Amino acid sequence: MASADTGTPTGPTGPAGPASRRDKTMSMRDAVAAFVTDGATVCLEGFTHLVPTAAGHEIIRQRRRNLTVVRMTADIVVDQMIAGDCVSVLVSSFVGNSSAGSLGELRRRIEEGRLEFHEYSHYGMIARYLAGAQRLPFYPVRSYAGSDLPSINPGIAAVTSPYPAADGSSERVHVVPPVNPDVTIVHAQRADRAGNTQIWGLTGIQAEAVYAAERAIVVVEEIVDDEVVRSDPNRTVIPAHAVDAVVVCPYGAHPSFAQGYYDRDGAFYREWSAISKDRDRLAAWLEEWVHGTADHAGYVAKLGRERRERLSVADAFSLPVNYGKRKGP
Repeated sequence: MASADTGTPTGPTGPAGPASRRDKTMSMRDAVAAFVTDGATVCLEGFTHLVPTAAGHEIIRQRRRNLTVVRMTADIVVDQMIAGDCVSVLVSSFVGNSSAGSLGELRRRIEEGRLEFHEYSHYGMIARYLAGAQRLPFYPVRSYAGSDLPSINPGIAAVTSPYPAADGSSERVHVVPPVNPDVTIVHAQRADRAGNTQIWGLTGIQAEAVYAAERAIVVVEEIVDDEVVRSDPNRTVIPAHAVDAVVVCPYGAHPSFAQGYYDRDGAFYREWSAISKDRDRLAAWLEEWVHGTADHAGYVAKLGRERRERLSVADAFSLPVNYGKRKGP
């Protein structure tokens, strides 16, 4: 198991062959219990859209400790996990409350020296996932030239290109190490029971993050039949062979959005700044909304019907595509 931020996994990602067709559906509680252990490196990905909030809440409920959390855009769910005493190391390229304010607990812990923070650029994080997914020892990033990030992050190194330039000179290029999480957790719109996972709308680095990890949990709004997935295979961003568990969790990305299912809860993001600014108020929120609910269904019920109706979306169907098939035998 690769528990270090720059570790290399010892085995393949997920099951392969016929085993990839087995039913991998699990409850959120069982999936987190099985694959998220104390001290693990846990990746949570989803860029603004499809943030795996419900999975973060379950990690808090199970009181996991000393996690290294890898997330390109550390946002509300990371703030909550830090406040829940789950996180000792954060690897990220952005921290903030999605244009609505700051993350109070994240800031406090860094200022108090209680949270180790490894900062990369957005593309630096993408490069780390690409290196991890491809099992490369590092990945070059030209855009660090002129940046002060290499001076504050020893994980960003520089190497001499083995290929001389046209004038015969040797170029120095910055490189970043792979990230190989123990487990990656992503949220998506739908999957079949084997784990063929479909995403549409705003996508991020989910596929690479899954392939970089030793294990993968996919949380979805709904399970669909194999025929639904096969009817539109280009939407399958993550294939079954890379998935270890499929969790059905409606509204599991709240307060972010799931395209076609519910809208972004802008009011929640605005409310969060005041909540996280006050440590006591934040602790009370966690006690009421996370520890005080048995699971995400309880959280959703607590949101109330009126709030959920405000987040409902109208239909906007994509036009059908003719994939074609052979005629005759």
